Amino acid sequence: MHPSRSIQAVALEALKAEAAAVNALLPRIGASFEAIVDEIQRGSGRLIVCGMGKSGLVGQKMAATFASTGTPSFFLHPAEALHGDLGMIVPGDIILMISNSGETDEVLRLLPALERFGNKVIAMTGVLNSTLAKTSHHLIDISVEREICPLNLAPTTSTLVTMAMGDALAVSLMEARGFEPQDFAKFHPGGSLGRKLLTKVRDVMHTQNLPCVSRDATLHDTMLKMTAGRLGLALITEGSTLLGILTDGDLRRALSERNAQLADPVARFMSSSPITISSDTQFFAAEQIMLDKKIKLLVVVDDQQLKGVVEIYDR
Repeated sequence: MHPSRSIQAVALEALKAEAAAVNALLPRIGASFEAIVDEIQRGSGRLIVCGMGKSGLVGQKMAATFASTGTPSFFLHPAEALHGDLGMIVPGDIILMISNSGETDEVLRLLPALERFGNKVIAMTGVLNSTLAKTSHHLIDISVEREICPLNLAPTTSTLVTMAMGDALAVSLMEARGFEPQDFAKFHPGGSLGRKLLTKVRDVMHTQNLPCVSRDATLHDTMLKMTAGRLGLALITEGSTLLGILTDGDLRRALSERNAQLADPVARFMSSSPITISSDTQFFAAEQIMLDKKIKLLVVVDDQQLKGVVEIYDR
């Protein structure tokens, strides 16, 4: 049996419908959403996410996102909670309960216990007059007109909208907490992202055989030092104090525009106010400076003392 519509047409229609469903969430972000963010941000406990089936799978992702972005969180399976895992909940915890229908039996059966414990409940549901919606302290509307499933049965659009709202909640909490890249690095020490965020300039800078010359060095001798250093610059120093730098570009301009002679002292042509950076700076910040300034390296200086050179691709 051949489908009545092309596969491409079905896929495009599905994507358009889901995009429209996410856009429909925009009017639902208001004072009540801000109150939820404030409740979680001020809370003394964890944000515990709970849901069954597809809602549970989305909930697991949401809990992982919250935990990795500064909001202590974990996922609690409602069926397991009914058989002893309620002991994982402590006073001060806030429970985010996800149920598209608002009538999921395993979820509703937890409500009396949570009421006895005194925990605040945030309902994330698509039915605003459901039991879950009526018995919660806060409500997040995740209703959709229909699923993109041709039978309007399989959780598709509803799970996407749930995840999108969870992401909106997570990034709002990040903003409320003032969550910074260095905070993110604490929870992501593994992998390339973690290494990038945790790496400091001192960890990757060049410190050996730096192309240093005195201010009285000739352009000829400076060129030889630059060639040997293979960094595209020479460092003009007095002891360990940086006086300036001469880059390949400076050298070309000096020879072509200023009629420099190879016997001239380098001090006449050096840049006396180069962009420098501290060795304690995080490398991603140094990399951003280099990208913004369209330069490939920075001189590393601590307390006016030359420490090294860092290149944009050193990580």
